[in-house]
Amino acid sequence: MPELQFKGKEFVYNHHLTVPYRPLEMDASKSIGKPNLNGNLIIHGDNLHALKALLPLYAGKVDCIFIDPPYNTGNENWSYNDNVNSPMMREWLSSNPVTIEDGLRHDKWCAMMYPRLKLLYELLSEDGIFWMTLDDNEVHHARTILDEIFGEPHFVVQLVWKSRKAEDTRALSGISTDHEYVLCYAKNGAFRASGVAIDVAKFTNPDNDDRGQWRSADMTGLASAEQRPNLHYVLTNPKTGIKYPSPERGWRYEKSEMLRRVEENRILWPSEPHGRPRQKLFLRELQRTTKNFSSVVTFISTGDGSKEIDSIFGSRVFDFPKPSALVQFLIEQSTSQDAVVLDSFAGSGTTGHAVLAANAKDTGNRRFILVEGEDYADSLTAERLRRVIHGRGEKRATLLSDGLGGEFTFCTLGESLDLDKILTGKTLPEYEAIGAWLFHTATGESLNTSKVRKSAWFLGESSAYYVWLVYKPDLDFLKSNKAALTLELAQKIAGDLDRKGKRHLVFAPAKYAPNKILLPLGVEYAPLPFALYRVEKD
Repeated sequence: MPELQFKGKEFVYNHHLTVPYRPLEMDASKSIGKPNLNGNLIIHGDNLHALKALLPLYAGKVDCIFIDPPYNTGNENWSYNDNVNSPMMREWLSSNPVTIEDGLRHDKWCAMMYPRLKLLYELLSEDGIFWMTLDDNEVHHARTILDEIFGEPHFVVQLVWKSRKAEDTRALSGISTDHEYVLCYAKNGAFRASGVAIDVAKFTNPDNDDRGQWRSADMTGLASAEQRPNLHYVLTNPKTGIKYPSPERGWRYEKSEMLRRVEENRILWPSEPHGRPRQKLFLRELQRTTKNFSSVVTFISTGDGSKEIDSIFGSRVFDFPKPSALVQFLIEQSTSQDAVVLDSFAGSGTTGHAVLAANAKDTGNRRFILVEGEDYADSLTAERLRRVIHGRGEKRATLLSDGLGGEFTFCTLGESLDLDKILTGKTLPEYEAIGAWLFHTATGESLNTSKVRKSAWFLGESSAYYVWLVYKPDLDFLKSNKAALTLELAQKIAGDLDRKGKRHLVFAPAKYAPNKILLPLGVEYAPLPFALYRVEKD
């Protein structure tokens, strides 16, 4: 297979491996709803560092990636600023921003994209789909890089998007370039656009319902009582009289629609009074006739994206935004209703808007992760989502009349886990931050933070191990006997969970039991990558 060579490739080929791990830090004041790393995320920070920060939590879990990187037209004033340890790369930093006169602008673009695409590939699930918009400036380079990372057989299509409606009268060639491209790759090489993907195996019919196979689905809403008071009410089981107060985010349907669903026997009432009602989701109502769509996309243009931004902010606060309808179309053609969608060049937040719109359309539970490195991550990217969620805009467009509902957590990137600083005791990361890093480093898998039991030192379960971490961000504790893996703790760990053939991997500053006793218990000791318990205070 042909391989693309560009100046600096030898320095960036494995640069993604050297990027320091910086934990995500949640900012409740800029979020909507309770901060939660398992929900919608908006991350402010360098996207290369942000992608590395996401690996311990989302490696192999992202179902759909959509990115709209710099097109490298020479007029975008983007800068190459990766901290690659090379004199040539450092020289490039002195010649920023990248302009049309820069003879190495294509090399710089490739050097910037390569490590980011490598990390995006690691985050993508085995059945994941990757979309990227570009124009003629870099699409040929991008195809070659993606063929190298994904494998040439994993290329799906290069859509032609008619992005311009009006003729470009500035074209010196006399030819108005009215299109852009959307590249699509599938990680496992198999993909068919057929509307919303459905996992048929999850559907059964245990009660012989005449409507056919169904699965249990959540009915939790997406808005607080202040945002959508009509979604907050008490739901009563007509047979038992048991009343169920609305969840914190309300119900998914207003009362009249919910009563219709009760009447149609679509509600699954819990067996316990303190449970939460769910609903039947019928397979036949989700399936639709497969219909191919054209590789030439004409139903939406860049101008529509600009009008959309105008309706939200009242002015042109962002140049050439992608229309949310385009991104929503791509998401709906390639994801299930509970997909995780990532955009590491978030810009004005179009992808988050598209995810919320798709959820509102089909009552889905898709989640978005947006990464934006510019200063407008809060004032534009997050603010757009706030307005779309609440239904507020400078111009009262139909789009914003009721709001789409939802919530998100705004994050920044913390200090990198620097071994030297940890050794001196000056920087002690929080339990979840160092735990996610250790879990991913040891297993190659992502950590499900909802399963962490910090009080019991339990991090989570991988395909091969139960992983434990004895740690507190307290130097006195780490130097004490309480931080050691003792025989008593090992026996407690060994009896805590059904092993299912898995061993227990325990990270701790020290151990006070020999391996000949630990190993028969199924316990393996992994020393923390620093001897904190030996460090003396300054």
